Amino acid sequence: MFDSLGDKFNNVFRYIRGTGKMSEKNIDEAVRSVKMALLEADVDYKVVKDFVADVKKRVIGQEVTKNILPEQQFVKIIHEELTEIMGKSNIDLTCANIGTTYLMVVGIQGSGKTTACGKLAFLLQSQKKKVLLVSTDIRRPAAITQLKILAKKANASFFDPEGEKDPCKIVKNVSEYVRHKDYDYVIFDTAGRLELDEPLMKELTQIKIILKPHEILFVADSMMGQSALKVARSFDENIGVDGVILNKLDGDTRGGVALSVKKVLGKPIKFMGLGEKLVDLEVFHPERLASRILGMGDVVSLVEKAKKTVGDKEAEYFEKKIRKANLDFDDFLRQLQYIKKMGSLKDILAMLPGANKLKNIPTDDKQMVHVEAMILSMTPYERQHPHMINPSRRKRIAKGSGCEVNQVNRLLKQFETMKKMMKKVTQGKSKDIMKNMMSRF
Repeated sequence: MFDSLGDKFNNVFRYIRGTGKMSEKNIDEAVRSVKMALLEADVDYKVVKDFVADVKKRVIGQEVTKNILPEQQFVKIIHEELTEIMGKSNIDLTCANIGTTYLMVVGIQGSGKTTACGKLAFLLQSQKKKVLLVSTDIRRPAAITQLKILAKKANASFFDPEGEKDPCKIVKNVSEYVRHKDYDYVIFDTAGRLELDEPLMKELTQIKIILKPHEILFVADSMMGQSALKVARSFDENIGVDGVILNKLDGDTRGGVALSVKKVLGKPIKFMGLGEKLVDLEVFHPERLASRILGMGDVVSLVEKAKKTVGDKEAEYFEKKIRKANLDFDDFLRQLQYIKKMGSLKDILAMLPGANKLKNIPTDDKQMVHVEAMILSMTPYERQHPHMINPSRRKRIAKGSGCEVNQVNRLLKQFETMKKMMKKVTQGKSKDIMKNMMSRF
């Protein structure tokens, strides 16, 4: 996620560090590089223009704080400005003061709208909310069946339209049905089209009038780039949009949509989809995403993800290990079984501090079979004391796992790098964590 943009930012930071001190010349060069990085990431031009102007103004007017290097302050400013353009802080879902909250989910066909409804239901169910899923998409083949399957997987309820072909009547029937139930949320999956058209907008407007939803969420496909924002603007102008679910963010190496939505549309991103599984939907936290982009990691989201996936007891154990930066290969092996539940290894590693330095570690889930084999070929002592694995031991581990010695070397090296990065962030006092994050550049 955002690999290309993250790499370019890191190149800028390394350039500043290499200059030794901040001057008007290298500030101009750094800001120019930041501007090009954002434009190449497909960020809206006006957003880029305002962003670089704000960064330059702050850098030039910044007093150098004692014990903090100029390049560290530059990174801090970039982090704060990235957070600013994405919305400062997360915005919660609107909730009815009394009774059931109605959510209307809209978007074009192919954006992952129906799957997003299932993911949102799963997320709310995990928060002990009672959820009902409803489909008003009577045109797309198997749309109702797909949502029914997702509802079952999410442990949510499903409203069967029983052959009704009028979306508005389905909404009326649901309203009558819910009156006698105690659902916390009812999520309506609406119809989409391959292209925007007047009949679709008319249908959605009629549904909105009847339903009076507490919130309308637009599902944006981040892979569409700036065209996703044009579609979102059209939906907002026709029916009104309260928030955005940014989908397929795991496949977006550039990140232009995520950095443009709030400024261009004026609506907050409320959730982001990071995979195909139901668990792969996260509440959108601008500050945390800014940290991920800059390679600072996101331990808070990682722990939240672990709690949601593997339970509080195991997550607490995992959190303590991360905080103390004393993971060993027994812990790593213990966690491998949870990787599939939590998402891809690549996404999980991206949440660790110094993630940009872990790119050579095998992140293909198929390669995890080899990683597990190498760890199982270690003795219990070796797993608990990785630093004691000498060349002869490495040869034995490689032979026992059916791998090459260079694969064992790479695993050990990257494992140690990960531990060092975690230690660098967690060894200081909480007020110094940001400073420690910056210092790794």
